[in-house]
Amino acid sequence: MQRTVYFISDSTGITAETIGNSILAQFEGVEFDKHRFPFVDDAQKAERAAHRIKALHLQSGERPIVVSTLTDPVLCEIVAGSGALMLDVFTPFIGSLESELGTRHSGAVNRSHGLVNFEKYEARINATNFALSHDDGIDVDYVDADLILVGVSRSGKTPTCLYMALHYGVSAANYPLTDEDLERIELPPRLRPYKDRLYGLTIDPLRLAQIREQRRPGSRYATLKQCRWELEQADRLMRQAGIPSLNTTHVSIEEIASKIFDRFGIERTMF
Repeated sequence: MQRTVYFISDSTGITAETIGNSILAQFEGVEFDKHRFPFVDDAQKAERAAHRIKALHLQSGERPIVVSTLTDPVLCEIVAGSGALMLDVFTPFIGSLESELGTRHSGAVNRSHGLVNFEKYEARINATNFALSHDDGIDVDYVDADLILVGVSRSGKTPTCLYMALHYGVSAANYPLTDEDLERIELPPRLRPYKDRLYGLTIDPLRLAQIREQRRPGSRYATLKQCRWELEQADRLMRQAGIPSLNTTHVSIEEIASKIFDRFGIERTMF
C-alpha cells in the first residue's frame, strides 16, 4: 500500500514533519510518499497547495493525507478544500489548554523553531562549535565536556555529538580509539581524568565494514577482519575500564542520545 502525505505549515514545517513521521511510523506495511509545504502563510500559497493536493487526488484516486500545523483557520479551510484527510496537530490540544490556562492562544507563527530566545540559541551554537573542535580527538582539553564518546572509527560518535549539541546544547566530545590504544587494551592517558564522563559506542562488524568501504574502498581499514579485531579489542578495553557502552547498529541517533542522557542523568529538553 502506498499513500501520499503532505506536511503543511505556516512556518518551517519541522513540527508537522516530526510529529507526522512519528505517527506514520506506527503503520508498518504502508509506504508513504512524503512532501513538505513550509511557509504557507497566506491565502494564495494555501490555494496553490490545495490545488496540487487535489490534482494528485484526481490523478491517483487515493485520498491524500495532510498533517498540518497551520494556525490560521482560514488557511486550514482552504487546504481542506482539496478533499484530503486533514490531521491538525494543534487542534486536539489548543482548546483544552485555553480552558485550563484561562486565556486564548496567540496564533503566532514560528514560535517553536524561530529565533525567539537568543540565550538558548547561543548555547546551541557554542555546544556545536565545541563538538566540532573536539571531534576525533582534535582538542584534548575535555575540562568543559559534559560527556565524551569513545569507540572505533565510524561507530557513530561524530553525528551523535553534533545531534546532542544542536538539539540539546550538550557539550559532547569524542575520542576515536587508535590501533595503539586497542593493542594496549587500556584507557588512553588523556581520558583517564574524565572516566566518569566516558560512554562507548560500538557497532556490528559487518555494518562497520560496509560504512568504511564507502569511505575508503579496498583499504585494510575497511576489511571485515580489521573491523572485527578493532571492535573485539574496544569491547575488552571498555569492559576492563568499566565504561558503559551501546551497540548503535540498529539504533537511531535520537535513541542513542536519549540512552546516553538517561545514563548520565542529563535532563535537557529539546530546543
